[in-house]
Amino acid sequence: MRRIRLTVAYDGTRYCGWQIQNNGITIEGELTRALRELLREDIEVIGASRTDSGVHALGNVAVFDTATRIPPEKIALALNHHLPEDIRVQRSEEVEPDFHPRHCDSVKTYEYTICATRIAIPVLRNYVYHVYQELDVEKMREAARKLEGTHDFSAFCSAGSPVKDKVRRIDAVTVSEEPMEWGNGGRLVRVRVSGNGFLYNMVRIIAGTLIEVGMGRRSAEFIERALETGDRQMAGPTAPPQGLMLLGIDFENEI
Repeated sequence: MRRIRLTVAYDGTRYCGWQIQNNGITIEGELTRALRELLREDIEVIGASRTDSGVHALGNVAVFDTATRIPPEKIALALNHHLPEDIRVQRSEEVEPDFHPRHCDSVKTYEYTICATRIAIPVLRNYVYHVYQELDVEKMREAARKLEGTHDFSAFCSAGSPVKDKVRRIDAVTVSEEPMEWGNGGRLVRVRVSGNGFLYNMVRIIAGTLIEVGMGRRSAEFIERALETGDRQMAGPTAPPQGLMLLGIDFENEI
């Protein structure tokens, strides 16, 4: 048996997230179906990041074990013929038999995109969160810097999470902007977060908090107090899923 690693990109709009479930189609479910069709084996897929319903990815990672004789680098192209158009395997490669994408030290990078515009742009509705007012990007950047480092992120985790240890390391939080030259004007504001792991809805809560700062509803000091107290009410709302993209995962022993 060989262990194969896949780098997977997908548009999460019509999926109920990554993980297989009974109430709808999922990314993991489609990958499992396609692999079983291609390889004629009882394949089990293990994913690195269990993205939520509506969340997108450019570089999620998954592994599976197989006895196939297909060269590892050829599996991606063959597999894509069995997948819907909104899921594409970007790369396939053989890894060590004990490689597990959720147990290896890694750095994950997410990006949340906000469209600050007076009137929504319909073609972007599945990929951005529309905010109908200007955002103070400098204040968002000031607040974002307070999130960097190793902290207890209890205030930035959705209630009901079974995880007890909520300490995580955030390497960088950046806020960028670019003007839109079409539609009715406005700007795209992107919040990019890199770290060694994330709690349930953590990136979306970070984005929601920074949006509130940009709107003037919260100050940067709210973030300090949220980190100190662990009080979920001190952080902002959970931003909608469609603005979130998993850009990629770097495994620390390979950097």
